Amino acid sequence: MDPTRSPTIALAERRIAWLEERQRVLAQNIANADTPGYRPGDLDGFGKSLARAFGLTRTSDLHLVGSGGTAQVRPDRTAKDQAPNGNAVSLDREAMKIADTDTAHALATGLYRRWIGLFRTALGRSQ
Repeated sequence: MDPTRSPTIALAERRIAWLEERQRVLAQNIANADTPGYRPGDLDGFGKSLARAFGLTRTSDLHLVGSGGTAQVRPDRTAKDQAPNGNAVSLDREAMKIADTDTAHALATGLYRRWIGLFRTALGRSQ
């Protein structure tokens, strides 16, 4: 069994990739904090991204159809305040999102390392 092909590792890799994409989107928001009329974006939640990636099956006509792909940038619905020039970027809100994303990234990376370490220990390798 290849430990790097386990579902746990695959999920951790997907989560890390989603978090890295979210960091990119949030950095773009901050970079455009002074751009007139700029509307900040954010990604759909990781759960929605995961559901699209696995192409969940519709069992009823009442279910919404997924669009496929992984992460999709959407307008940030929490951005309500606008500057007089139409810019809706709040540096405080973006900083909080970046901190949350950084914490989640550290957790996912730690779990990834520990999972691989578990397999190394089972194989009798310390390094």
